[in-house]
Parts: sequence; structure tokens; C-alpha cells
Amino acid sequence: MVKLKVEKMSCGHCASAVTAAATKVSGVDGATVDLEAGEVAVSGNPDVNALIAAITDAGYPASETH
Repeated sequence: MVKLKVEKMSCGHCASAVTAAATKVSGVDGATVDLEAGEVAVSGNPDVNALIAAITDAGYPASETH
């Protein structure tokens, strides 16, 4: 499980766009967005940098949570 902080999400469309971007990355089994927390939890074994790049390229800056 990988959790990322995602900026600029404010509605259901944003959550759908982030989910779609995340699930296109190789190794991702699924993605669950927590809109209120501004996070996405991704299951599977993806390359974290590829995941961050895909979500950021979709217009939602992403970073690893600590």
C-alpha cells in the first residue's frame, strides 16, 4: 500500500481523475481517494515515482506522505 498526499482536489471529478491516473500506472491494483484528507491510497506494487508523475501530470501535484 502506498499513500500519497495530493493537492488541488476539491470535488468528485478531481477524485475520479486522480483514481484514473493512478490506475493507469503499472503495478497498481486499485486506488482509493480520501478527498477530505487530500490523499490517495494505492494498492499493489507500483513504482512510486511513476505514480507521483502520473497523478501530477493529470494536474494534481502529488508527493509521498510521511
